[in-house]
Amino acid sequence: MKRRFRKADPFSIVIFGGTGDLTHRKLAPALYRLMLDGHLPEETIVCGVARRDWSDEYFRDQLREAVLAGPEGKDFNEDAWRRLTRNMVYVRGDADEPGTYSRVDAKLREIGQSMEARPDRNRLYYLATLPSLYEALITSIGELERSRNEGWGRIVVEKPFGHDLESAVRLNALLARYFEENQVFRIDHYLGKETVQNILVFRFANGIFEPIWNRHYIDHVQITVAESIGVGHRGAFYEEAGALRDMVQNHMLQLLSLIAMEAPSSFDARAIRNEKVKVLRSMPLPTVESIARNTVRGQYTTGRIGGETVPGYRDEPGVAPDSQVETFAALRVGIENWRWAGVPFLLRTGKRLPERSSKIVVSFKCPPHLAFKRSMVPELRSNTLVIHIQPREGITLSIGAKVPGAEMQVRNVDMEFYYERTFQERSAEAYEYLLLEAILGDTTMFIRGDEAETAWRYIEAVRAGWDENVVPLSMYPAGTWGPQEATRLLESATVCTGPASGDDDPWATRIGMCALTDWDPS
Repeated sequence: MKRRFRKADPFSIVIFGGTGDLTHRKLAPALYRLMLDGHLPEETIVCGVARRDWSDEYFRDQLREAVLAGPEGKDFNEDAWRRLTRNMVYVRGDADEPGTYSRVDAKLREIGQSMEARPDRNRLYYLATLPSLYEALITSIGELERSRNEGWGRIVVEKPFGHDLESAVRLNALLARYFEENQVFRIDHYLGKETVQNILVFRFANGIFEPIWNRHYIDHVQITVAESIGVGHRGAFYEEAGALRDMVQNHMLQLLSLIAMEAPSSFDARAIRNEKVKVLRSMPLPTVESIARNTVRGQYTTGRIGGETVPGYRDEPGVAPDSQVETFAALRVGIENWRWAGVPFLLRTGKRLPERSSKIVVSFKCPPHLAFKRSMVPELRSNTLVIHIQPREGITLSIGAKVPGAEMQVRNVDMEFYYERTFQERSAEAYEYLLLEAILGDTTMFIRGDEAETAWRYIEAVRAGWDENVVPLSMYPAGTWGPQEATRLLESATVCTGPASGDDDPWATRIGMCALTDWDPS
């Protein structure tokens, strides 16, 4: 069947924070690739806005260097870059200066009037700035859009969306003053990853899994987002955020909602986002007692990664020497609905862990009876389904199989699928995919306002308990899998057996052995 090719109508993209890191590392390469692949029309206007005193030519040169320095530089296409930069301009201005927005509007109209397609009438505003500037930007962009009565206007808001529930509610109210919900794109780049999108296809396009995707067959679900890097130059930011706000509130709760949601009535934005919100609302707000029992927070100290000694968090630039901010967070979460009652969802994220790895592990219950002798199944573990999100994207299903030979021996084998092995098509980068969706007006893989607030409400409850020191801060050496206390969160997973040893990931090794019963009915 021929694939449907999607190409945007003529439009303008205005990037506030045009000289920043996000624009150079992600947005410029994404726009270049979209132009190269034919998704963008040649009339596209790209307008960067920032405080630096740059010229149009210098702005283009800086973005070109950024694209050449990345993976796209290997087979750089001069013609595609020429088409992208034909209408690429720069406007100098501050977020809180009213003249900035009138200059942007005048520049877009000046370029658009020279073209029959009038790309200046359709506008995507991208907030690639510090979150502290969001309110000023939203207000001024909103007033500008109110004065226009032509084409469409949309706004992309980067994470973090608010610092807490109160600020998220305030941002939502401000956005609602000027924009309809279908004009607002709260972006989380995890939702643009191929494997994350494939969760929906995997679950709802394969009849063999849907009947067993519930509490009757699934023992527990693990969601891990591990990073080997430290906070680096983001120490000051991390002092205000911490792992709970920085990773759990957005990335991890988004993954949880996708893996646990009910089947939508249709594959459109409203239906899918309705089901995601239902999952988040089914998570009971934790009490002080449950926070103490079901959460762990940690902070990395000096350790070794990749054979090199790395500093502890308190030794990083911008970090207080007595900081109590967590760089590791682990939570055991329950979902109180018909499908998932009694199934623990285990969330874990941290910096300076042994490897960079994001994955979802679905651990199934063991068979009710194993008709084998103990000597036949010494290594048989429960079936698991692993959805690998990064660094490699794919899916692994672990099943029991007979070992070749004269004797009956059973152990686990893996059935693996990886994107680069199976598909000849190139996987789009997360920002490339999400940017095209925003340009086309599809909000499916973006966060809705009530979804963001519901996630914050849960995180706020946990944060309140942590601020009262209900859960003491545990230290862990860099290069390990976090505090030992995190292993106890697996106690409710019935198939788990004894503790892990050495440097092995305790959450992986505690997906335990399927035991034979000692009961003899004879």
